[in-house]
Amino acid sequence: MFKHIILALVLALGISNAAFAAEAVDVNTATAEQLAEALNGVGASKAEAIVEYRETNGPFTHIDELINVRGIGMATVDKNREMIDFGDARPSGER
Repeated sequence: MFKHIILALVLALGISNAAFAAEAVDVNTATAEQLAEALNGVGASKAEAIVEYRETNGPFTHIDELINVRGIGMATVDKNREMIDFGDARPSGER
């Protein structure tokens, strides 16, 4: 019974975190720490790679460009589509 209570608490906390998800993160201006915190499957090293890539290659204009970053694959991009923004670098009509 104790396991069921713990499981219920863990699920409740997970649901509440999803319900209060943060706003989209701008991959062209966010720090590595902000990227790691906001994006699923992106830890410190992948977040640093995103920052290094944009500093070398300029701003991202489309979400699929992220697969050019070392350690970022399409699965990571797909699970973060709703959380990624491009600020002023995005083409008109795109999120």
